[in-house]
Amino acid sequence: MYNHEIMIKNIILYVEENLHEPLDLENIAAQSNFLKYHFHRIFQSTIGMTITEYIRIRRLANASSALIYTSERILDIALYYQFESQESFTRAFKEIYKLPPGKYRRIMRDMIKIKEETNMDTKVKGWFLSGSNPFHYEMGIDHEVVHQGKASGYLKSKTVSDSTEFATMMQAFKANQFVGKRIKLSCFIRTQEVDTYAGMWMRVDDTMEDVLQFDNMSNRPIKGTTNWNHYSIILDVPTQSAVISFGIILSGQGTVWADQFTFEEVDESIPTTNLEVHGELLDEPVNLSFDEEI
Repeated sequence: MYNHEIMIKNIILYVEENLHEPLDLENIAAQSNFLKYHFHRIFQSTIGMTITEYIRIRRLANASSALIYTSERILDIALYYQFESQESFTRAFKEIYKLPPGKYRRIMRDMIKIKEETNMDTKVKGWFLSGSNPFHYEMGIDHEVVHQGKASGYLKSKTVSDSTEFATMMQAFKANQFVGKRIKLSCFIRTQEVDTYAGMWMRVDDTMEDVLQFDNMSNRPIKGTTNWNHYSIILDVPTQSAVISFGIILSGQGTVWADQFTFEEVDESIPTTNLEVHGELLDEPVNLSFDEEI
C-alpha cells in the first residue's frame, strides 16, 4: 500500500511537470516499476480515473487558467497543451466546461473583474476559517491555480510572524452516513513557500466532543513549494461517532491550495493513518520532586 502511494505521487509529479509535452503512456507506466496493467489498475483505483483521463483533465484545467489570465490565442493554448487542433480542443473543453473556450474566456474575465471592482468579500460556501490565529490568514477561491474544473480553495498567511501560528480552512458534518465504516479522505494539494508545514486533516468526535480518531499529516508534512499531488487520510468511524471535521491546515507562513476532496468507504484490510499516542498507565505516581533524571 505504501509503495503504491509513493508510485502514484511520483507519476503525478512527472505528469504535472510535462503537461505541455507529449506523454507516452508506455513510458509513464514503465516509470512506475509496475507491470502496465497493474499500474493502470492501481492509478484508476486511487485517483478515480485512468491516467489518460487525468492527463486530459489537467491539460484542460491549465488551459482554462491560460484563457483567463493570458492573452494567448486559443489555437496557441490548444497546441501548447498537446491538442491536435483548435477544433479538438474546443470539443474537449466544452465537454468539461460546458462552454466553448472563447465564450468561457469572456464570461470568466467579466465575472472576476466585477468581483474585483466591487471589492466583494471572499466567502467559500460550506467552509470556514479557524485555528490559533485565523485573522492572520486568508482563505478564498482561486481561478488561476486550479487542479480540476474552474477553481480551487486556498489558505495563505497575511500577517504571520510566528511559526507556531496556524489556521485551517475547514468544515464539519454529521457522521451518520459513515458510522461503523473505515473511510478515506483524499484531495489534491499544492503549496508555495510553506516554512513550517501544511497538510490535510480529519477528526472524528463523539457526542461529548471527545476525539475518537485523528490525523493531521504531522508525521508526513508538506513543506516548501510543491506541485499538485494526491494525499489521503484513512480513519475509522466508531459506532459512537457524531461529527466528522476535516480541512487543510497551514502552520507558519506560505500558501496552500486544495481541490477535489472526496470521501469513500474502504476495506478494513487497508490500514488507518490515525495518530495514536500510547501512554503507559503507572501503578503509582513517581518523581514528584523532579530529582530523577530522564
